[in-house]
Amino acid sequence: MTQTPSARFLIVGPQGSGKGTQGVLVAEAFGVPQVATGDIFRENVKGGTELGKRVQAIIEAGDLVPDELTSELVRDRLEQEDAARGFLLDGYPRNRGQVDDLEAFLSGRGESLDAVIELVVPREESITRLRQRAIDQGRTDDTEEVIANRLAIYERETAPILDVYREKDVVVRIDGVGTLDEVTERIFAALATRGLEPNGSDAHGRSAGAA
Repeated sequence: MTQTPSARFLIVGPQGSGKGTQGVLVAEAFGVPQVATGDIFRENVKGGTELGKRVQAIIEAGDLVPDELTSELVRDRLEQEDAARGFLLDGYPRNRGQVDDLEAFLSGRGESLDAVIELVVPREESITRLRQRAIDQGRTDDTEEVIANRLAIYERETAPILDVYREKDVVVRIDGVGTLDEVTERIFAALATRGLEPNGSDAHGRSAGAA
């Protein structure tokens, strides 16, 4: 099978949709790095970079990392050699301001997203998965109130960015309810209809999870 020349993806879904797990599988299949903002923050802080020091100071003060700095960190990551042929973004952009930053960066390089993978999961399903994850991982901080707040933030700030990408006709809506394999197969089938074919890596044999 001929590998897709470029694979620049964004995966979007509420907490509990499984996007973290699915993102890893898609990135591996297409041979591109999964770029998650949380990982970028940790890597820069651990590496003691100038950007990392700025992030650490903000986090230690109990503040949120501002959009401008988040976008700067993502741009820095996407300029690394392993992302030259493509990437899968997870957790960025989270709002319209970050969408504008990303679009400006990509257009400046003559690039654009090949597909935005939207995992559609009913709110009740997300809550059930997050409750179970909290039990499995012994996370006492994942209370009903915290879970509801996270989903509310997603619905208020992140879900609306999909309208931008729908206008560009790059959104593929995926039913996120089912086993991990079922959802993965739906994603690959939807991407294939757009001429986006993975390099044949196997993404089967795991049970469903939440992200």
